[in-house]
Parts: sequence; C-alpha cells; structure tokens
Amino acid sequence: MGPHRADQFRLVHGERFALGVAEADRLEGGVGLSRGHAAEVPYAIAAVRALLGRKPLFGICLGHQIMGLALGLQTYKLKFGHHGANHPVMDLDTNKVEITSQNHNFAVRGGDPAAASQAQPWTTSYGRVQLTHQSLNDDAVEGMRCLDLPAYSVQYHPEASPGPHDAGYLFERFTKLMAKGTS
Repeated sequence: MGPHRADQFRLVHGERFALGVAEADRLEGGVGLSRGHAAEVPYAIAAVRALLGRKPLFGICLGHQIMGLALGLQTYKLKFGHHGANHPVMDLDTNKVEITSQNHNFAVRGGDPAAASQAQPWTTSYGRVQLTHQSLNDDAVEGMRCLDLPAYSVQYHPEASPGPHDAGYLFERFTKLMAKGTS
C-alpha cells in the first residue's frame, strides 16, 4: 500500500454492505471499493447509492465502475482492456502524468470528456461529477469526483505504485476526507 499505514484501512467484503447501510454506519471513516465487473454486482451498486452522502467513498477499479453506475453513469467494454503497469494517465487538476497499474476490461462513460476536462461537470441525480483523470492511450475516464458529496474514484490501482508513488496522494486525500466526514 505504499507509504500509507495498513492499520488506517479495513477490508470488508462488499456483500456485507448489501445487508444495509447500518453496518457502514458502525464503521469509522469511509468506504473504499475495489475489484471485478460492476454489472455483476448489483448489490454493490445499491449499497453505494445508499452510502452516497452518508460516508466518504473512494472507489478503485471495480469501485470506480460501481460508483459510476450508482451515480447514474454508464459503463462499456473496452476494445482491448487496460492491463499492465505502464498506463499513462493525466491528472487534470495538476496536468501531471501518472504511470499507473491497471487490470480491467470495462470503463465508465461519463458525459462528454472534452467538456468535463474544461471544468464542466456532468450532472447526475446525486449532484455534479467532475472528470479528474483521463487515459492518455484512449481517453477513457480514469478518475472522477463528486463535487457535492464526499466521494471520488479512479479506474487504476493507486496502491500498486508503479510510478513508484505517483498516485499515493489519493490515499492521503481519502484519509483527509474520512477525517472531515460527510460535511
């Protein structure tokens, strides 16, 4: 997990959240989401919808797709998929390129990526969503943040640190979001 303390994070299988948000309310901090294909876990999409605005959320890979679907966006199958530890992704906030590790065949389809990268967020039933990261290989949505809720996600694996710590700031951001809570 790079430079971050493992004791700051606790793994809980997603099916446990299908039982209701009461379990999530008992957890301190926020909820991280990761791994798989979002269309195959409708219980996770429903759980994220229930958690939006209640807990800080950070989606990674599958969690990014789940968050996108929970927000009302769509996913699509990539022509070739993203696999390997050398995928260039542009952080649109800093204009820095991160070298990322990826292993997925699906991506989130937001609104018009060109419009979002020009500071025009997508409108969802949960508020505004801003494109934050974009693939330099195929322009896929690699990251997004909710502007009206404490939630964001990335399609790649920041915990893999292939760059070597290009994306470590994402865990720092999530730690701060958890400390801040839902306000």
